[in-house]
Amino acid sequence: MKSTKTQSGLRLLAERALPQDGEERNSREPNRKRARSVTVNLAESPLGWLHARGHLSDRQFDAGEKLRADWERANLAPRVTMRWDAAPVTGGKRGASAMLNESEVQLAAKLRFETAIEYLGSDLSDIAWRIICGGEGTPVAEKNLGWPARSGKLVLKIALDRLANFYRLPG
Repeated sequence: MKSTKTQSGLRLLAERALPQDGEERNSREPNRKRARSVTVNLAESPLGWLHARGHLSDRQFDAGEKLRADWERANLAPRVTMRWDAAPVTGGKRGASAMLNESEVQLAAKLRFETAIEYLGSDLSDIAWRIICGGEGTPVAEKNLGWPARSGKLVLKIALDRLANFYRLPG
């Protein structure tokens, strides 16, 4: 991971591997190299911004990223354009696979997301959803919830600790 300073702030760049066809769900070859990767700015999201500046532990950040990944995988965000997904491939020489199809993956992610939000409870789920999934900054989320300034970060850290327990992250 390399860190660069720009006029607009800190850029924490990391190389992330792109999963190949069904690799995340059905990885039978752990040492197989992935063909492609992408460079991402970890400080791009409000959660990444807090982590890049040392306000969140790695465990808290990972818990938030797992919730955000479930949110995105479940396609719960409103769409602004048409879907550009590739057409499903049918038949072929590969035969039936043991992997989940797209609908099953989406339903499983939706169930995990809803269970995680329910696990947080109404007090912690508001701030967690606004910052992790909604992409609101901490001051904006505090204002929208009617909370005093600088209280959101503390409550978010409590929510992230609870999420880390839900996702059974080591720490």
